[in-house]
Formats: sequence, C-alpha cells, structure tokens
Amino acid sequence: MLPFNRDEFLNLLETYNLKIWPLQIIALIIGLIAVIFAFRKTQFSSKVILACLSLFWLWNGVVFCLLFWATIYKLAYIFATLCFLQGILFILALFRADFDIHYRPDLRSILGIIFIAYAMVGYQVFGYVLGHVYPQFFPFGMVPCPTVIFTFGLFLMTERKFPKFYLIIPIIVASGGFMVVPAGILEDIGLILAGIIGTFLVLKRTKQLST
Repeated sequence: MLPFNRDEFLNLLETYNLKIWPLQIIALIIGLIAVIFAFRKTQFSSKVILACLSLFWLWNGVVFCLLFWATIYKLAYIFATLCFLQGILFILALFRADFDIHYRPDLRSILGIIFIAYAMVGYQVFGYVLGHVYPQFFPFGMVPCPTVIFTFGLFLMTERKFPKFYLIIPIIVASGGFMVVPAGILEDIGLILAGIIGTFLVLKRTKQLST
C-alpha cells in the first residue's frame, strides 16, 4: 500500500509535468549527452556524465521532492535531502578521480545500457500501457525512480572501483519500489531490479579489483 494517496500523487504528476514542460525534452537530451560520452571516451567524458547526473539529482531533490511532492507527502522532505546530497556528491566527484565511465562490450556494460534504455524510454512506455499517460506520467530525469535506474546503468559502466558511499542513496531510493509496486506503480519493478542487480554487480566488481 502506498504511504500516500495514489490518485492524489498522479494528479500531482499532472500538475508537475504541465508546469515544467518542455523540460522533459531537455532532460532526454541531457541523458543522451551522457550516453554519447559513455560511448565516446575522451579526457572529459566522465566529468560530462557526472555533471549530467548531478543536474538530475539536484533537480529531483530541490524541485520535484521539495516543491511538489512534499505538498502531499511529508516524508518527501527526506527524499529531497537524499537527492540533493547525491547531487552534491556527483559535483564533488567532478574534482576527484573516483569515476571512469565508459562502455565496453561486456555483460556489465550491456546490462547498464539496458537499464539506461529502460529509464529513458521503457519506463514511460510501460507506464503508458498501465494507463500512466502524459501528463500523469513519470518523466525521465525529472523524478527519482527513472533517475535512479539511469544512475545504476552508468555505474555498471565504470572501469574501476569507486567509493561505496556513492551507492548508499540510490539503494535507499530504489528500495522505495517495494512500497509502490504493490499499489500498481509496476514501472518500478525495473527500479527494484536495477537496485538489486546493479548493487550486486558493482560490489562484485569492486571485490574483484581489490584482489
């Protein structure tokens, strides 16, 4: 059961999407930029990708969670804080050498691309089948769930291990899928799978690189 009213939440999504239009299109463009740089390795590729991720997470925290979601769900303040902190972590990562994100023809990267494709397109198509039609839909990059799936997809394309604390907040947000899937938000089955599979494979890779 949802910890908030489902119909009220869908109405909130409608208001949100109408107010931010056409930023949904811009978010898709930003996502595509991140994907392009994941395939086209340059000196600045990882920094561009991290900048895209930071924009998504900060937007989710400050705009969606704080200014919209919190009006109907008080615990959204917690999600706002978590998303904002994750955005700050990605900004700080711009000045560190924690990430080297690049597609390689291996199982982890291929699975990462599947996660990314689901976050950017599949999530919304699945939602359309379920009746979550624009403007009552979950825009990529503009709400936490597809953003988390997208983030795990990019995590799976890292070429070296990175500090585990970057995983904490995405795992916490992904666990929210267990609350909303039983209430009919079946798109978040992908969120749960991304959280479980993504975390397992990233930690497994970290362990392999440590030995």
